[in-house]
Amino acid sequence: MHSYNPADIESKWQQHWLENKTFETPTDKSKPKYYVLDMFPYPSGAGLHVGHPEGYTATDIIARYKRMKGFNVLHPIGWDAFGLPAEQYAVKTGTHPRITTEKNVNKFREQLQAIGFSYDWDREVNTTDPDYYKWTQWIFLKLYEKGLAYEDEVAVNWCPELGTVLANEEVIDGKSEVGGYPVIRKPMRQWVLKITEYAERLLQDLEDLDWPESLKEMQRNWIGKSVGAEIDFEISGHDEKLKVFTTRPDTIFGATYMVMAPEHHLVDKITTEDQKQAIADYQEEAAKKSDLERQELNKEKTGAFTGAYAINPANGKQIPIWIADYVLDSYGTGAIMAVPGQDERDWEFAEKFDLEIVRTVQPEEGFEGKAYTGEGVAINSDFLNGLKIKEAKNKIITWLEEKGAGTKSVNYKLRDWLFSRQRYWGEPFPIIHVDGEPKPLPESELPVELPEVDKYQPTGDGEPPLANAKNWVETTDPETGKTAIRETNTMPQWAGSCWYYLRYISPEFDGGPVDPDYEKYWMPVDLYVGGAEHAVLHLLYARFWHKVLYDMGVVSTKEPFNKLVNQGMILGEMEFTGPDGNKIAEDKVEKKGEGFVLKGTDTKVEARAHKMSKSRGNVINPDNIIAQYGADSLRLYEMFMGPLEQVKPWSTKGVEGVNRFLNRVWRLLVDEDSGEISAKVKDVEAEKKHLKPLHEAIKKVSEDIEGLRFNTAISALMIFVNEANGWDEIPLSVAEEFIQILNPFAPHITEELWRMLGHEDTLAYEGWPQFNEEYLKADSITYPVQVNGKVRADIEVDADKAKDKEYVLGLAKEEENVAKYLADGNLVKEIFVPGKIVNLVVK
Repeated sequence: MHSYNPADIESKWQQHWLENKTFETPTDKSKPKYYVLDMFPYPSGAGLHVGHPEGYTATDIIARYKRMKGFNVLHPIGWDAFGLPAEQYAVKTGTHPRITTEKNVNKFREQLQAIGFSYDWDREVNTTDPDYYKWTQWIFLKLYEKGLAYEDEVAVNWCPELGTVLANEEVIDGKSEVGGYPVIRKPMRQWVLKITEYAERLLQDLEDLDWPESLKEMQRNWIGKSVGAEIDFEISGHDEKLKVFTTRPDTIFGATYMVMAPEHHLVDKITTEDQKQAIADYQEEAAKKSDLERQELNKEKTGAFTGAYAINPANGKQIPIWIADYVLDSYGTGAIMAVPGQDERDWEFAEKFDLEIVRTVQPEEGFEGKAYTGEGVAINSDFLNGLKIKEAKNKIITWLEEKGAGTKSVNYKLRDWLFSRQRYWGEPFPIIHVDGEPKPLPESELPVELPEVDKYQPTGDGEPPLANAKNWVETTDPETGKTAIRETNTMPQWAGSCWYYLRYISPEFDGGPVDPDYEKYWMPVDLYVGGAEHAVLHLLYARFWHKVLYDMGVVSTKEPFNKLVNQGMILGEMEFTGPDGNKIAEDKVEKKGEGFVLKGTDTKVEARAHKMSKSRGNVINPDNIIAQYGADSLRLYEMFMGPLEQVKPWSTKGVEGVNRFLNRVWRLLVDEDSGEISAKVKDVEAEKKHLKPLHEAIKKVSEDIEGLRFNTAISALMIFVNEANGWDEIPLSVAEEFIQILNPFAPHITEELWRMLGHEDTLAYEGWPQFNEEYLKADSITYPVQVNGKVRADIEVDADKAKDKEYVLGLAKEEENVAKYLADGNLVKEIFVPGKIVNLVVK
């Protein structure tokens, strides 16, 4: 028997594609281009699980389809290979991160090739390759030259155990996301990138992108634009002024106290002697919390009084100045005017510490005993009384500007990007310190490569691991010959992923990050697919770097990614639990309505799927699926599970289903006894009965691939196979066109069938079949015939005569069940709706 055996076919074709460079990116620019990109993976030691290939399969289908449509396609892959996991493994085992990373990359590459993705492997990039990070360092130098990179003492999330600074998102309940180690806030010398300079452009340019609206909204919220006023409050007995930003300057008459962040630079200066200990104790406690924890709305309000008073410029009243951890030094000015009557957090704080509450907007009924944040007219506000909020805002801003106490202002929640990490496994900064001042290295010194070190932990005094490499750290300034000290912080993992999509365009180019001629051809990326976990930071950082490169003339587009899609997560297999809480095997359960029951009963069963994780033991390895069912079955199932963007549970039974479909495809065209193309496949002219289902499939599959509706495209392919199985013979041309439209989904079996049909060239560049509307037209049309509004008969009319009113009416009147009504009365009206209905009115 010569039945379908993926193991015989798939490795053969994968080898063929690699050896023949089948998917090499064209270098001519004569055709339209299509750049389809995956978010490149971090190569972990665990390898891929079946959730990873979902997005990769989607982009591969698009890439293969676009090639067949005549596009030059750029479909690359690479490795986001710097990062904390490899470094932690190095700390534990002493193994150089480069060795771990190389081993993991080789495993990932092997797995991806086994799934049959049509990547151009000659364009593979790796962020840890000095030839790559040379240009990451080059971009940093350009940021520095433009004043967009600077050193600062910044309060950071410091994890002593990990020996590094963590982003807010990496801190959960005061502990590191990785390892669960304590995190404290402390000021450290850091490199910072001035992303805030681009806040407005990052916001405005979202409008022109073909991205999910929910994702755009996440970016808008992260950037957090707000329009209001900056107001200066004098501090009683001090020369300094306390500057605040507020979106509600109209409520200034209700500002009854001030709150500063515990880290605010004025805290030490204005705190009275008798309050110093209380303030110091509070600052110490606040340092143990992350910014996210501090901003939780439902947490208990805490604070400490500085002993100092500010003067409200609107009414001259002295109001107390407090510190509280719900105010962040990194947001706005690091201080707020507290208006408890119109703000819930301020109200809670005021009630706890018995501070004055003055309402400045007339509340609706039902707001006794709580803050009112709705619309209304100003009250208790002197010359603003009776005005609506918008009018009151404009009037108070004008008044403050005339007094020199404030000005209209735009503020952003977005903070400058903390760009330092106290790690070994990252890009070294191309910076030296001469006489204590930072100085950029000349481009001729790039790349600054990582030195070899004996240990990967920070030094005993908290300096980064690179400080251990004394011979590397101590250097000379290549311009002046002076003694110099290298920067020992490294860049964050985000750095290499900010611009990798550009390096794919010309990975060998040595005149800059990207060859300008090819950049103009290939950019922007036409389709970018990846996980929703990168919805904010990676995309925001990449957009920022791209805009800087655009301003420099390095790139020709304002935005890097034209269309973006987030694939949904693939969960583990469904787990079933009975009323007693015990697990139930899947074969003991059946679907009933929207839920599940025990087979043959009405006993409800709880069904739940969890995120794949080692600890749950529900991780599905794609290698095992490929070994049992083949890569084409894996690809088809990942796309058939449901809409690309949806979260979906894995089901090995589902893989068995698509594997049966591929077996049916094989049996449809191959004689299993001889292993040759079936005698049913003949070089004969296709008839309407063949062409109609084929062209229905071509139309549906084409439209669905364009719309990324891969699950319904596969359904259309299955419908065609069901229909074709009933034919006595299969015209060769029909078989060939079906194989072509199946190819993007199942490339191995289709290449094999194509070769068996006598073709020597790969299927990859065959033209995509053209859909013909003519073949979908019905031979006849059915008209319901009504008499006085009630259907009395149905008539079949030749499709080419279906709009001929006289002909259709003539047939209708001849129908026996219609004719008898006409004989019994007078026909007074004939209603004819072409292609729809005939209605005869009889009296």
